[in-house]
Amino acid sequence: MPDVRLASSRGKWILLTTILGSSMALLDSTVVNVALPRIGRDLDADLAALQWTVNAYMLTLAGLILLGGSLGDRYGRRKIFVVGVVWFAVASLLCGLAPNAEVLIAARALQGVGGALLTPGSLALIQASFHPDDRGRAVGLWSGFGGVGAAVGPFVGGWLVDGPGWRWVFLLNVPLALVCVPVALRHVPESGDGRAHTRFDVLGAVLGAVALALITYALIEARAGSVAVVLTAVAGLGAAVAFVYVEKRRDDPMMPPDIFASRQFTAVNLVTLCVYAALGGFFFLAALQLQVVVGYSALGAGVSLLPTTVLMLLLSARSGELGERIGPRIPLTVGPLLAAAGMLLMLRVGPGASYVVDVLPALLVLGLGLVTLVAPLTATVLGSVNTARAGLASGINNAAARAAGLIAVAALPLLTGMGEEAYRSPTAFDDAFGRAMVLCAGVLVVGAVVAFMTVRRPPEDCRRPECRTHGSVLAPPLEGERSRKRLS
Repeated sequence: MPDVRLASSRGKWILLTTILGSSMALLDSTVVNVALPRIGRDLDADLAALQWTVNAYMLTLAGLILLGGSLGDRYGRRKIFVVGVVWFAVASLLCGLAPNAEVLIAARALQGVGGALLTPGSLALIQASFHPDDRGRAVGLWSGFGGVGAAVGPFVGGWLVDGPGWRWVFLLNVPLALVCVPVALRHVPESGDGRAHTRFDVLGAVLGAVALALITYALIEARAGSVAVVLTAVAGLGAAVAFVYVEKRRDDPMMPPDIFASRQFTAVNLVTLCVYAALGGFFFLAALQLQVVVGYSALGAGVSLLPTTVLMLLLSARSGELGERIGPRIPLTVGPLLAAAGMLLMLRVGPGASYVVDVLPALLVLGLGLVTLVAPLTATVLGSVNTARAGLASGINNAAARAAGLIAVAALPLLTGMGEEAYRSPTAFDDAFGRAMVLCAGVLVVGAVVAFMTVRRPPEDCRRPECRTHGSVLAPPLEGERSRKRLS
């Protein structure tokens, strides 16, 4: 039984290293969007290259995050966590030194692999190391400080872009890793799962990642209308079908199809797809809109987007408590509708927009929508399956959210008629941004309807989320395998 106490010196070191590791991945997911206009100018990159700068990372992270958790269980959580941190830091160094967009995109894909190794490992280390009486508080501190990191990220990213340069957005990860790795090796106990399966679903992971990659490529390059794009789209759909086929027939699948036998689990994942597709598209385009159209600096754009994260950090725990009292149906219906209203309010954000009158109200309404829905969404995911599969359910839900954001970033420019050089033209970008906000709001309304029609209160004895405070706007919190708490 794990016996490290939170008040001990070792407990504090464990908490520090897990926070540093998870913050590396979390910071990167929030600050890169702010740096995109400067990256485009410095590397002479078109809009498709900027899309790939975001999507290359999300692609490998979404495709491999379930496999990363399984590797930790099998080979040692500390070992895989340290490998992930080192991998992420080396890939970040390559990003910071990239001479052109092609190298940057390849390095971002490598970053995603590192993120898939370290992200599930950081929470697993806490659960495997701390005494049961201290585990809940340790997870709370970990998720709370992670939320602070998410809030600080856009500010730090904007300051780096306007100051030393966008490359330091990536290079900052190197000193963080130099602190994190020695602390982990010295103070974090190794742990594993003796019940870990003897085989990994590598084929399933590869097919899933290939399907996402091909579909994403087809959407981003669809403007060309070439035969190669059509063939790529067909191949992507074929890989997706093959993924489902393989998962149905493997004895030890990465994503067991029978988990979707739960109507509630399937429904809440459909809501997740709608919500995080809209959010992924919004945060990709909003940072560009504020800089290209409104004329903000990178720092100004980063700080401007903070209210949504701050609201989630301050109110997500209370939202979870409310969801436990009234059930998830109302929060998962009202939350997306509020977020949709916030995106429609962004239609007022154009040339000469006032932050207080135009930008801030939209972000506050959007933030209130996220506060309302994120905690109940996580609780419903965990409560819709057997307690023994709660960690798997959370991982699938997290991967679904990231995949939804990936597809949205690829598809929105195509659907809104955004040309390759649109981000260099304030007028062209503003027009396309308005159409994108309407589409994102529509997707959120669909999510609200799905929630209202299908989501019901989970059973009384189901699993309760351990991550009570949450600040990430691009994916729901990732929950681990262990929990002693239940809904009461």
